[in-house]
Amino acid sequence: QVQLTESGGGSVQAGGSLTLSCSASGNPSCEYDLKWFRQPPGKERELLSFVDPIGDPRYAESVKGRFTASRRGNTLTLEMSRLRPEDSAMYYCKSSGCNRDGAYYPDAHWGQGTQVTVSS
Repeated sequence: QVQLTESGGGSVQAGGSLTLSCSASGNPSCEYDLKWFRQPPGKERELLSFVDPIGDPRYAESVKGRFTASRRGNTLTLEMSRLRPEDSAMYYCKSSGCNRDGAYYPDAHWGQGTQVTVSS
């Protein structure tokens, strides 16, 4: 079973930066399907960013130009800059499955989340 370790949340003033990291471990043969989500207080959880199979980062419209995703092995990093108060949320890493030997094995797991708070 995959284990997800998130780090890098915290509190910052508007305009500041934070970097989140999500490391997946479990099956060394897997390339895990990792994505970042966030859930502001009282709102739905939303897909934020991931790196697609050909290596291109994908972003929600609300963070394009401010957030940068990168991936190395089974670690997905999210560099967040020009943070705004509306970016305050619990940020979650999700593994949706395992790519192994040319096949995809769906198996969803969520990390415990890391809090990001941006003050104005």
